[in-house]
Amino acid sequence: MSGAAVEEMLVVGKITGCYGLKGWVKIHSYTEPLENFQSFGGWQTMRQGVFKAVKFDAFKRHGKGLVAHIAEVDDRTRAESYRGLEVSIPASHLPELPRGEYYWRDLQGLQVWCQNGGDRVLVGIVDHLIETGANDVLVVKSCEHSVDMRERLIPYLPGNTVVRVDIEEAVIEVDWFLDED
Repeated sequence: MSGAAVEEMLVVGKITGCYGLKGWVKIHSYTEPLENFQSFGGWQTMRQGVFKAVKFDAFKRHGKGLVAHIAEVDDRTRAESYRGLEVSIPASHLPELPRGEYYWRDLQGLQVWCQNGGDRVLVGIVDHLIETGANDVLVVKSCEHSVDMRERLIPYLPGNTVVRVDIEEAVIEVDWFLDED
């Protein structure tokens, strides 16, 4: 057994179907903007619990989506075998973000704190985020020592609702009134 660490894999999209007859597939990109999908490289799909490299050698914007050609796949039958597979990349392939910007995965699991009547209180832990169109929203679930057992939806608005994010401390401080939600 090797002592090498297994690299974290991130799902960045899903192959939803075929496009045409020559090995092209429709891709539902989970990236924002969706064209970021094509800039990663290192794509892999999982079959029977094992990751296997997949190479896309061409991309096109198609309506509101993305289509891609799978290298060395030149017929619809072979392309069809990729339908429904999620496409992942090694976490190391994500570009470094500017200071003060974070990937959603970096925020998940952080404790959320706020001021309440002059006291600093634990609201809960970020379970996940949702995109609403206007802004992203933190879904904060209660945890041991949180102020109560409620789940809260808190707008992710840096400099407004979100006062401070400290990844090293695993803390997000918010300007949020507990009796408003």
